[in-house]
Amino acid sequence: MKYILSLCSILVLMSCSDNSNTYTLQGNAVGYPDGARVYVYRLDANSQPKAIDTLIVQGGAFAATYPKTDVAGMNYLKPDYTKKVLYYFPENTNLKATIYKDSIDVSSITGSPQNESYTVYQQELSALAIMRKERAEEMRQARNARDIKKTQQLQQLSYSDNGKEQSVKINFITNNPNALYSAMLISEMLQKKELTAEQALTAVNNLSPKISKTPQVARIKASVTALAKSNIGGDAPRFTAPTPEGKMLSLDQTLGKYTIIDFWASWCRPCRMENPNVVAVYNKYHDKGLNIISVSLDRPGQKERWIKAIADDNMDWYHVSNLKFWQDPIAKQYNIRSIPTTFLLDENGKIIDKNLRGAALGNKIASLLD
Repeated sequence: MKYILSLCSILVLMSCSDNSNTYTLQGNAVGYPDGARVYVYRLDANSQPKAIDTLIVQGGAFAATYPKTDVAGMNYLKPDYTKKVLYYFPENTNLKATIYKDSIDVSSITGSPQNESYTVYQQELSALAIMRKERAEEMRQARNARDIKKTQQLQQLSYSDNGKEQSVKINFITNNPNALYSAMLISEMLQKKELTAEQALTAVNNLSPKISKTPQVARIKASVTALAKSNIGGDAPRFTAPTPEGKMLSLDQTLGKYTIIDFWASWCRPCRMENPNVVAVYNKYHDKGLNIISVSLDRPGQKERWIKAIADDNMDWYHVSNLKFWQDPIAKQYNIRSIPTTFLLDENGKIIDKNLRGAALGNKIASLLD
C-alpha cells in the first residue's frame, strides 16, 4: 500500500510539474557581492526595453520565477558594475544564467536550444573579434616595418574575416528559424547592406510561422518592400505632402525632364553643407528641365525653422514636409536611414540614380542635360 501511495504521489508531482504555468531563471553571480542587483528587461514589440524585475544577489546567486507565454520574445539581464547586457530568450523552460563580474562577455544563459545556439553564436563572434584585433596589431607592425607584401597579405585576410562574420550570422538565421533574434539579425544585416532586399525577404520567408507573426517581422517586410521600390530601376513611390504654405503637393506635380528628390532637414549639418552645391546645380540646369523637390525631416513644431532654412540656403524649388522627424511617412516609403539622401528620376518618375552628392551630382546632371 505504501508503494502504491508513493507511486501516486510521484505521478501527481510530475503532472503538476508538466502543467506548470511558470518557468525559473536561476543564476550564479561570480564575483558579485551580496546586495548587487541584476535588472531584467523585456524588449517590446518596437524592440524598446521595458524593466520587468530587479533580482538581488545573495551568496553568489539569484533566482526568479516568471509566467510562461506563447509570445515570442527577447529579454536581457543588466547586472550592476557593467554597462553591458546579457540577452536571452524566455522559452517556457527553466534557464540557468552564469554571470562573471570581471567578464560579462563570457557570461551565458543556457537551458533551451535557442539560448544555447545564441551562446555559441556569441562565442563565434567573440573569437572573430579577437582574431581581428590580433590581425590589426600585425598589420600595424608590418606597416611600421614597411613590409608591403605582408601588409597586403594581412589586408586580404581581413577581407576574409568579414566574410566569416557574415557566414556566422547567416548560419544562425538558417539554423534558428524559430528564434526572434533571427528576425532581428536579418533587419540588422539589411540595414548594414550585408543582405540585399531579395536575400532578406528570402530569409524572412524561411522563419517559422510563430516568428513570422511578430511585429518585428512585419517591420522587416515593410522595409524590404520599401527598399526594393526605392532601388535604381524602380518606379519612385508616389507621395503627397504639405508645402510651407500649407497646400498639398504631389510628386507627380513636380516632375520635370529630370527630378531630384532630396531628403534633408534644417537640423542636419551635412545637408546644409551640401545645399550650396545643389543650389548651383539647380540654377544651372533648371531651365533645361531639372526640377527638385526637397522632403524635410524636421521635427514637430519646428515649421518656422524649416522655412527659415529654405530661405537662408536659397533653395528656390519645391518643398514638402510632414514635420514628423524620422517617422515621416515619405521617408519610410523610401527606406531613408540617413540624410542627406537623393534620388534622381526621369520624366516618368523612374529612379535612374541615387545618393549623388558633390561633384558627382553636377557631373551626372551635366551628362544628361548638357
